[in-house]
Amino acid sequence: MPYARLQGRIEFFAEWLVLPFDDAAADRFDALRASGLRTGSMDLKIASIVLVNGATLLSRNLSDFENIPGLRVEDWL
Repeated sequence: MPYARLQGRIEFFAEWLVLPFDDAAADRFDALRASGLRTGSMDLKIASIVLVNGATLLSRNLSDFENIPGLRVEDWL
């Protein structure tokens, strides 16, 4: 049974699209950092990826992202 559960998880996550931290995201990160936002580096990197892809960020920590201009963030929990 453990192998079947592992296989099920692999199949579940295989359908997910993982967005890269590419050159466009790096440029957006640099711009956000230069704007003086008081947000941690990792949160800014996540936000940069979401922004350049026109996506919506799902997070339980809405307060970590609320000050980032143009970022759509939702808590589905």
